Amino acid sequence: MTYDLAVWEGDRPVDDAAAGKLFSDLYCRYIDIDTGVDRPPTDRIAAYVAALLQRWPDMTEDEHDISPWCSGPLIDEANGPLIYFGLRWSMAEEASAYAAELASSMGLVCFDVSRDKLCS
Repeated sequence: MTYDLAVWEGDRPVDDAAAGKLFSDLYCRYIDIDTGVDRPPTDRIAAYVAALLQRWPDMTEDEHDISPWCSGPLIDEANGPLIYFGLRWSMAEEASAYAAELASSMGLVCFDVSRDKLCS
């Protein structure tokens, strides 16, 4: 079980319910494996992932078990204007707070999928 976050490009939804609906729509369009279409991450999402990886190593390069990511390479979790990724529960509080703050600073929307809530 993981602690899941989603980050995407676009206007910030007005509330948690609108964010949940938008996330579901984006998930179906960009992540759902049934679509069979992979899109490279947008430049902004790729920059977001690069910034996350400056803080913690990619799971594929984590020799000291300090990475919060549940899979790797992290960039593989991105598709178009959306990244949907899991965090290890033991690091979820610290990593989700950082990921949300970073997303906000880059003009991206962060949605806490595990709590069905927009991140502040």
